[in-house]
Amino acid sequence: MLPAVQSQMEITTWEQYEALSKDRRVEIFEGAVYDMASPSQEHQTILTELLVLLRNYVKSKGGSCAIFPAPFDVKLNDTPLIVVQPDLMIVCDKDKLDGKRCNGAPDFIIEIVSPNNSSDDYIRKLHYYKDYGVREYWIVDPQRQRVIVYYFGQTDLEMEVYTFQDTVKVNIYDDLYIDFSKLDFGI
Repeated sequence: MLPAVQSQMEITTWEQYEALSKDRRVEIFEGAVYDMASPSQEHQTILTELLVLLRNYVKSKGGSCAIFPAPFDVKLNDTPLIVVQPDLMIVCDKDKLDGKRCNGAPDFIIEIVSPNNSSDDYIRKLHYYKDYGVREYWIVDPQRQRVIVYYFGQTDLEMEVYTFQDTVKVNIYDDLYIDFSKLDFGI
Protein backbone atom coordinates (compact mmCIF):
# COMPACT_ATOMS: atom_id res chain seq x y z
CA MET A 1 0.00 0.00 0.00
CA LEU A 2 1.26 3.43 -0.84
CA PRO A 3 1.08 6.35 1.59
CA ALA A 4 -2.24 8.15 1.46
CA VAL A 5 -2.98 11.73 2.43
CA GLN A 6 -6.58 12.80 2.89
CA SER A 7 -7.63 15.75 0.81
CA GLN A 8 -10.49 18.12 1.59
CA MET A 9 -12.57 16.87 -1.34
CA GLU A 10 -15.46 14.49 -0.91
CA ILE A 11 -16.61 12.20 -3.70
CA THR A 12 -20.04 10.65 -3.39
CA THR A 13 -20.70 9.32 -6.88
CA TRP A 14 -18.83 7.23 -9.41
CA GLU A 15 -19.22 10.04 -11.96
CA GLN A 16 -17.37 12.46 -9.65
CA TYR A 17 -14.61 9.90 -9.22
CA GLU A 18 -14.24 9.42 -12.98
CA ALA A 19 -14.04 13.21 -13.45
CA LEU A 20 -10.81 13.37 -11.41
CA SER A 21 -7.58 13.83 -13.34
CA LYS A 22 -6.28 10.53 -14.70
CA ASP A 23 -2.81 11.51 -13.43
CA ARG A 24 -4.06 11.57 -9.87
CA ARG A 25 -3.93 8.30 -7.90
CA VAL A 26 -6.51 8.20 -5.15
CA GLU A 27 -8.55 5.84 -3.06
CA ILE A 28 -12.02 6.63 -1.77
CA PHE A 29 -13.06 5.53 1.72
CA GLU A 30 -16.75 6.23 2.37
CA GLY A 31 -16.65 9.27 0.11
CA ALA A 32 -13.40 10.75 1.49
CA VAL A 33 -10.58 11.14 -1.03
CA TYR A 34 -7.09 9.94 -0.14
CA ASP A 35 -4.22 10.83 -2.48
CA MET A 36 -1.59 8.13 -2.93
CA ALA A 37 2.14 8.83 -3.10
CA SER A 38 4.53 7.18 -5.53
CA PRO A 39 5.83 3.79 -4.42
CA SER A 40 9.39 3.24 -3.22
CA GLN A 41 11.96 1.08 -5.00
CA GLU A 42 11.60 -1.55 -2.27
CA HIS A 43 7.82 -1.58 -2.72
CA GLN A 44 8.13 -2.01 -6.49
CA THR A 45 10.74 -4.77 -6.15
CA ILE A 46 8.47 -6.78 -3.85
CA LEU A 47 5.48 -6.10 -6.09
CA THR A 48 7.36 -7.29 -9.18
CA GLU A 49 8.61 -10.51 -7.56
CA LEU A 50 5.14 -11.46 -6.34
CA LEU A 51 3.42 -10.39 -9.56
CA VAL A 52 5.66 -12.57 -11.73
CA LEU A 53 5.28 -15.58 -9.47
CA LEU A 54 1.49 -15.26 -9.20
CA ARG A 55 1.04 -14.48 -12.91
CA ASN A 56 3.05 -17.54 -13.92
CA TYR A 57 1.01 -19.75 -11.62
CA VAL A 58 -2.37 -18.34 -12.72
CA LYS A 59 -1.37 -18.60 -16.39
CA SER A 60 -0.21 -22.21 -15.96
CA LYS A 61 -3.64 -23.14 -14.58
CA GLY A 62 -5.42 -21.82 -17.66
CA GLY A 63 -8.53 -21.07 -15.65
CA SER A 64 -10.76 -18.07 -15.40
CA CYS A 65 -8.67 -16.10 -12.87
CA ALA A 66 -6.72 -12.97 -13.80
CA ILE A 67 -4.08 -11.04 -11.86
CA PHE A 68 -3.78 -7.25 -11.78
CA PRO A 69 -1.18 -4.96 -10.19
CA ALA A 70 -1.89 -1.40 -9.07
CA PRO A 71 -3.07 0.93 -10.32
CA PHE A 72 -6.32 -0.86 -11.09
CA ASP A 73 -9.55 0.27 -9.45
CA VAL A 74 -11.71 -1.93 -7.29
CA LYS A 75 -15.13 -0.48 -6.59
CA LEU A 76 -16.29 -2.18 -3.40
CA ASN A 77 -19.39 -0.08 -2.83
CA ASP A 78 -21.50 2.66 -4.44
CA THR A 79 -23.09 4.24 -1.36
CA PRO A 80 -20.98 5.20 0.44
CA LEU A 81 -18.44 5.16 -2.37
CA ILE A 82 -15.45 2.91 -1.64
CA VAL A 83 -12.75 2.58 -4.32
CA VAL A 84 -9.36 1.00 -3.62
CA GLN A 85 -6.27 0.16 -5.65
CA PRO A 86 -4.69 -2.94 -4.10
CA ASP A 87 -1.04 -3.57 -4.90
CA LEU A 88 -1.90 -7.01 -6.33
CA MET A 89 -5.16 -8.83 -6.81
CA ILE A 90 -6.55 -11.99 -8.32
CA VAL A 91 -10.08 -11.91 -9.75
CA CYS A 92 -11.68 -15.24 -10.65
CA ASP A 93 -15.16 -13.98 -11.56
CA LYS A 94 -14.69 -12.31 -14.96
CA ASP A 95 -18.20 -10.81 -14.68
CA LYS A 96 -16.76 -8.39 -12.11
CA LEU A 97 -14.40 -6.93 -14.74
CA ASP A 98 -15.65 -4.26 -17.13
CA GLY A 99 -12.42 -3.34 -18.92
CA LYS A 100 -11.65 -0.46 -16.55
CA ARG A 101 -12.07 -1.86 -13.05
CA CYS A 102 -13.17 -4.69 -10.81
CA ASN A 103 -16.72 -4.15 -9.58
CA GLY A 104 -16.90 -6.03 -6.32
CA ALA A 105 -14.40 -7.92 -4.24
CA PRO A 106 -11.42 -9.68 -5.81
CA ASP A 107 -10.75 -13.21 -4.57
CA PHE A 108 -7.21 -12.46 -3.37
CA ILE A 109 -5.45 -9.21 -2.44
CA ILE A 110 -1.90 -8.34 -1.43
CA GLU A 111 -1.03 -4.96 0.06
CA ILE A 112 2.61 -4.03 0.58
CA VAL A 113 2.92 -1.85 3.67
CA SER A 114 4.33 1.63 3.39
CA PRO A 115 5.84 2.85 6.67
CA ASN A 116 4.05 6.19 6.42
CA ASN A 117 0.56 4.73 6.33
CA SER A 118 0.46 1.21 7.69
CA SER A 119 -2.86 1.69 9.48
CA ASP A 120 -4.71 1.69 6.15
CA ASP A 121 -3.50 -1.85 5.41
CA TYR A 122 -3.68 -3.23 8.95
CA ILE A 123 -7.00 -1.71 10.00
CA ARG A 124 -9.10 0.12 7.39
CA LYS A 125 -8.55 -2.20 4.43
CA LEU A 126 -8.73 -5.32 6.57
CA HIS A 127 -12.20 -4.22 7.64
CA TYR A 128 -13.35 -3.38 4.10
CA TYR A 129 -11.89 -6.48 2.48
CA LYS A 130 -13.50 -8.77 5.05
CA ASP A 131 -16.88 -7.03 4.94
CA TYR A 132 -17.10 -6.79 1.15
CA GLY A 133 -16.22 -10.40 0.37
CA VAL A 134 -12.50 -10.74 -0.38
CA ARG A 135 -11.63 -14.39 0.24
CA GLU A 136 -7.96 -13.92 1.15
CA TYR A 137 -5.91 -10.87 2.10
CA TRP A 138 -2.14 -10.67 2.61
CA ILE A 139 -0.28 -7.82 4.26
CA VAL A 140 3.39 -7.90 3.22
CA ASP A 141 5.41 -5.74 5.60
CA PRO A 142 9.00 -5.08 4.42
CA GLN A 143 9.98 -3.20 7.60
CA ARG A 144 9.06 -6.14 9.83
CA GLN A 145 9.86 -8.72 7.13
CA ARG A 146 6.61 -10.53 7.73
CA VAL A 147 3.51 -11.61 5.90
CA ILE A 148 0.13 -11.66 7.60
CA VAL A 149 -2.42 -13.87 5.86
CA TYR A 150 -6.13 -13.40 6.49
CA TYR A 151 -8.45 -16.02 5.09
CA PHE A 152 -12.08 -15.06 5.37
CA GLY A 153 -13.97 -18.34 5.54
CA GLN A 154 -17.71 -18.79 5.65
CA THR A 155 -18.01 -17.78 9.30
CA ASP A 156 -14.58 -17.28 10.83
CA LEU A 157 -11.59 -15.08 10.24
CA GLU A 158 -8.39 -17.09 10.07
CA MET A 159 -5.04 -15.35 10.48
CA GLU A 160 -1.48 -16.62 10.21
CA VAL A 161 1.78 -14.68 10.58
CA TYR A 162 4.89 -15.63 8.59
CA THR A 163 8.39 -14.23 8.12
CA PHE A 164 10.30 -13.58 4.91
CA GLN A 165 12.05 -16.91 5.59
CA ASP A 166 8.83 -18.96 5.47
CA THR A 167 6.82 -20.70 2.79
CA VAL A 168 3.28 -19.37 2.67
CA LYS A 169 0.26 -21.17 1.21
CA VAL A 170 -2.11 -19.24 -1.01
CA ASN A 171 -5.38 -20.56 0.40
CA ILE A 172 -7.57 -19.85 -2.62
CA TYR A 173 -5.57 -22.52 -4.49
CA ASP A 174 -4.89 -26.11 -3.48
CA ASP A 175 -1.29 -26.25 -4.67
CA LEU A 176 0.23 -22.76 -4.59
CA TYR A 177 2.94 -22.03 -2.04
CA ILE A 178 5.26 -19.02 -2.04
CA ASP A 179 8.70 -19.53 -0.54
CA PHE A 180 9.58 -16.01 0.55
CA SER A 181 13.18 -17.04 1.29
CA LYS A 182 13.73 -17.68 -2.44
CA LEU A 183 12.35 -14.32 -3.62
CA ASP A 184 14.84 -11.57 -4.45
CA PHE A 185 13.52 -8.54 -2.63
CA GLY A 186 16.93 -6.92 -2.44
CA ILE A 187 16.39 -6.09 1.24
